[in-house]
Amino acid sequence: MLHVFCEYSIHPLNFTVRFIKVFKLLNRVQFCIIIKNEPINFIMKQLVFIFCLIISNILPAQTNINGKVTDTKGMPIPGANIYLEGTYDGSTSDENGSFSFKTTQTGTLNLKVSYMSFETFTMVGDVVYMKNLQVKLREDVNTLDAVVLSAGTFQAGDNSKVNVLKPLDIVTTASAMGDIIGAFQTLPGTSTVAEDGRLFVRGGDAEETQIFIDGIRVFSPYTPTTNNAPTRGRYSPFLFDGITFSTGGYSVEFGQALSSVLLLNTIDEPDQEKTDVGIMSLGATLGNTQKWEKSSLSFNASYINLAPYNAIFPNRNNWIKPYETVSGETVFRKKTNKGLFKLYGAFDVTNFELTQDDINNPDGVYFKMKNKNFYLNSSYEAELNATWSYFGGLSYTHGINDLNIIDSAVDAAENSLHAKLKFKNRISNRFKLYFGTEYFATNFKENYSDASINNAKYGYDNNLVAAFAEADIFISKNLAFKTGLRAEYSQLFKETTVAPRLSLAYKTSRKSQLSLAYGNFYQNPSSTVLKFNQNLKAQNTSHFIANYQYNGDRKLFRAEAYYKNYDDLVKYDTDFAAFDSNYNNNGSGFAKGIDLFWRDSKSIKNVDYWVSYSLLDTKRDYKNFTMEAQPNFANTHNLSVVGKYWINDWRSQVGFSYAFASGRTYTNPNETGFLNEKTKAYNSLSVNWAYLISPQKILYASVTNALGFKNINGYQYANTPDVNGNFNRRALQPAADQFFFVGFFWTISEDKKSNQLDNL
Repeated sequence: MLHVFCEYSIHPLNFTVRFIKVFKLLNRVQFCIIIKNEPINFIMKQLVFIFCLIISNILPAQTNINGKVTDTKGMPIPGANIYLEGTYDGSTSDENGSFSFKTTQTGTLNLKVSYMSFETFTMVGDVVYMKNLQVKLREDVNTLDAVVLSAGTFQAGDNSKVNVLKPLDIVTTASAMGDIIGAFQTLPGTSTVAEDGRLFVRGGDAEETQIFIDGIRVFSPYTPTTNNAPTRGRYSPFLFDGITFSTGGYSVEFGQALSSVLLLNTIDEPDQEKTDVGIMSLGATLGNTQKWEKSSLSFNASYINLAPYNAIFPNRNNWIKPYETVSGETVFRKKTNKGLFKLYGAFDVTNFELTQDDINNPDGVYFKMKNKNFYLNSSYEAELNATWSYFGGLSYTHGINDLNIIDSAVDAAENSLHAKLKFKNRISNRFKLYFGTEYFATNFKENYSDASINNAKYGYDNNLVAAFAEADIFISKNLAFKTGLRAEYSQLFKETTVAPRLSLAYKTSRKSQLSLAYGNFYQNPSSTVLKFNQNLKAQNTSHFIANYQYNGDRKLFRAEAYYKNYDDLVKYDTDFAAFDSNYNNNGSGFAKGIDLFWRDSKSIKNVDYWVSYSLLDTKRDYKNFTMEAQPNFANTHNLSVVGKYWINDWRSQVGFSYAFASGRTYTNPNETGFLNEKTKAYNSLSVNWAYLISPQKILYASVTNALGFKNINGYQYANTPDVNGNFNRRALQPAADQFFFVGFFWTISEDKKSNQLDNL
């Protein structure tokens, strides 16, 4: 009980008025009034005593609330905060976890008990019965040190709990040449296919990896190219702040991918207005960001022309019109009261013309291409209430590809649509439910002409609808599950597929954890097949993954083992998929291996490096294979070492990227068997140098394969044997053994400090 002693110097005539005022102020507190310094008779003093006694009796009684706070193992939690919601009554637990406080409140109230890294405890009841409470607090599963469902997943960006790469790594990795795809090829699980440039993951063909922007499918993610010349991703890394590369076992939210998915998330909100200018040995770039109170707009534009470069550094191709492309991207963002709207658009126009050597054509093979691509992506994510949120997105792709090879002309047009609606219900910290539906529509048309065929038409329409549901279940901050189911119906095949997926993670220590994952995945055959034959069904694979991860002290180690089983792969009986091929789904295969990854940015001052190694054992019987064999895009051993060193006195970052890959299979017709020999091992050491001229001006230079290794991608054999019965061959080498790049980048920003490499 709280006692208040008030001293008043008053005149007897106004005593009553002042006493009533005091009583109104302190009507919930027991008090006594001491009157002095004025002559008051004995009767007046007795009246004051009577008044005090009456007030004490009419004030409400107080209730004592007490108990003990422990964790789920019974260990006391000192310093926990205990209070009655909506009041100032409360206390904290002592070193034994005990607490006690008094309140004048009555009736049913909420008692709250909270402590950092634990879930808040709430008790609803009459305060009279809140005695000798035994409160057990459960660990908060949303803390930074909680377990992460990470099997098969590499993440980049500040929004991730476990970052393997940062967006900045994309532009400062020597071998990546500023390409998102190139940077992720330094991670384990990928195969080095230098002449292609796309992502080949864990024994899967490049077509089995799908790319999404803000959760919405990208149907044509790569720029067009010619034979034996690597492609690049179409999109600038500077518009993205979160990147997830899943090498297997990914969420049921994503389908139509047998091997992996690459998820790119655009920046939610830029920190300031800025302009980026780039002048390069290959062309120029220009970017700008405008920012308002609740919205912002960013764009990037670039022009690339290899003519000046080819004049200085000739290559093995005979260029008639060197590679040229014009591209642009823009992102508009608008904040609402409860959500965020994004509109992303990208376009590019590419054309080139050349003649390439060919052992069967003395004059070479004439090749001409013109490609136009437009991609539009809109999304809106918002909260419905405290526990419900939703996401809606829509993308449209329009692509035109005009191709001439020798005397053949191929004109193709593709229009694709992807719509998605997803809901999330945060039932509690320990149980989160996701469910949604999506719709894919593709219209593909192709016209083919040559000396004997005039305007043959091929194509198909495919509409696919999918529904998915998934739950995250956290038993504790050390143990979590993710389980889900995805169902798809293909209008083209009149077929429904159901794909269950499950993953779990267990935290073995504060810095390490174990993860397991299983998943079933389906994907329709590619356009190269479906344009000729639609009497097929979806291809299928199952993933089994075991993962160990250590993350702490700016060091990260991952070890992952996996097994993949393939069924219903497409086969045909000609050298290439053609209109007169016989097609079926009798193909099969497997892939198994171990991936290792180590990154350390602490042990050596100013040095950041990572090492990736993959061991892959895979065989397939698909396409035109005559037997089960290791496909020619798969390397048994892949090693990547990337290092970056900041030299403060030079205001520079120097870096290198080394790649090693064991030989790939090819068929030698002079020997018996199919895919019976392997090329020599692939080696490449790339170096780069970024020099800060001023806080916002950067000079950047890099060279791929700096040591000039003579790599061979395979061999082309003559169609007919010579007089001795041998088939002659020529080596398939890169168009150039080395590639040089020099660029000047200037950022003009509000803070006069930021730049495109501001974290060097």
